[in-house]
Amino acid sequence: MSTRSEGTFAVAGFVPVDVEAAVAVTTAMPVGLATMEKRYSGDVDGVSATLFSGGQAPDGTGTYVAVESFAGRLSGRGGSFVFVHAASTHGEDRYAEHFAIAEGSGTGELAGIAGGGGMSVDEDGTHRVWFDWSLRTA
Repeated sequence: MSTRSEGTFAVAGFVPVDVEAAVAVTTAMPVGLATMEKRYSGDVDGVSATLFSGGQAPDGTGTYVAVESFAGRLSGRGGSFVFVHAASTHGEDRYAEHFAIAEGSGTGELAGIAGGGGMSVDEDGTHRVWFDWSLRTA
């Protein structure tokens, strides 16, 4: 049986990281890397360390992929795990979204976690996250 845990989050830190690409390629959408810190509240309560890579064109279109290491609680269960998410935008929307929990990454009461979820941003700028998850047993 799957559990849905919902919460909100705020970005507490966003630090661009200088990395030299293995091959120089110029496109209409510059790409960069950053580290992020996020703080979650609600049924999703905790913090995450995020590795973020994304690009944005001058007209606002863009894309990103992120890998997050989360520590905290989902619906009262404590532990940590890794999840990955990606999406593209025309500037005002999200499309081609991907969101998955990395199986085998869970610790504590979240050992065996598996599933997915999603993110959205309200018109007022509130960032929302949800996980649809279950615990797999060996």
